[in-house]
Amino acid sequence: MNLEFFVISLLNGVSYGLLLFMLSSGLTLIFSMMGVLNFAHTSFYMLGAYFAYTISGVVGFWPALVLAPLVVFALGAGFERYCLRRVHKFGHVPELLVTFGLSYLILEVVQLVWGRSTVPYGLPEQLQGPLFTLYGTQFPKSRSFVMLVALLMLLSVWLLLTRTRIGLVIQAALKYPEMVEALGHNVPRVFMLVFGGGAALAGLAGVIGGNTYVTEPAMAASVGSIIFVVVVVGGMGSLAGAFLASLLIGIVQTFAVALDYSLIHAFKMIGVAVTEQTFGYPLLKLTISQVAPILPYLFLVLILIFRPKGLLGTRED
Repeated sequence: MNLEFFVISLLNGVSYGLLLFMLSSGLTLIFSMMGVLNFAHTSFYMLGAYFAYTISGVVGFWPALVLAPLVVFALGAGFERYCLRRVHKFGHVPELLVTFGLSYLILEVVQLVWGRSTVPYGLPEQLQGPLFTLYGTQFPKSRSFVMLVALLMLLSVWLLLTRTRIGLVIQAALKYPEMVEALGHNVPRVFMLVFGGGAALAGLAGVIGGNTYVTEPAMAASVGSIIFVVVVVGGMGSLAGAFLASLLIGIVQTFAVALDYSLIHAFKMIGVAVTEQTFGYPLLKLTISQVAPILPYLFLVLILIFRPKGLLGTRED
C-alpha cells in the first residue's frame, strides 16, 4: 500500500505539475521575450476551456483541441496589437494595469455568455476510464493525456526556439531589436506573435485542463497566484526553470494534501507528550494536509530571500 500511495501520488503530482508548466510556459515566454508580466494570462486559460466546450459541442473534442487555442491566439495577438503596444512606451506599470483590467473584462464576458455556474464540459469517450490500476487504485487516462500534451508542447517550443529560423529571429529581437529591424524583420509583429503564442499555450492548457478538472468562471483565479509562484521560483524568463518549479510544486503539493501528520505525531515518536495545555497547541496540531495550500507560497518567500533570481533564472530585472 505504501508503494501504491507513492506511485499514484507521484503520477498525480507530475500530471498537475505539467499542467502548471503548460500555463507558466506561455507567461514565461511573454516575459522573457517582451518583459511584460501578463496578469491576464490565466484568463486566456479560462477562455481556452470555454471555447473548447462550445466548439466540442459542435464538431467534437479533437477538432476543438486545435481550434480553441487558435482562437485564443488571435485574441491574444489582437490585444497586443491594439492595446498593449499602445501603453508599452509608458513603462511596466501601465502594462500591468491594462492586463489586470483585461482579466476582469474577460471574467465578466465569460459570465455574461456562459453563466456563473459550472458548464458540462466533459471528457471525450477515448479519455474516459482508467489507464491502469495499481492495488485497486485507478490512474485516469485524462491525466496521462495532460502529461503527454505538456511534454509534446515542451519539445515543440524548444525545437521552435532553438532549431528554426523563426526562433532565431525571436531571440535576436529580444537582445538586438534595432539590428533585427535593420535586417528587414518586423519586430513589433514578432512581439505580437510571441504574445499570441503565449496566450495560445494557456488556451491549450485550458482545453485539456477544463474537462480534466472543472470549467467555471473561478478557474482563472484558482490558478492565477500559483502560476506567478511557479514563474518566480523557476526564475523570471527561464523556461527550464518554469518546468522544474512546476514539477516541484505539483509533486510537493500532491503529496502534502494526502499526509495527515502533525508535529504532535513527531513529538510522540520521540516520547514527548503534548496536551491541549501545551504552549502553541493550535499550531502543533495542524496537519501537513491542512497547511498544503500555503506550501508553494512559503517556498516562494524562501526563494526570494535566499535566491532572488529563482532556481534557474538569469535576468536581473
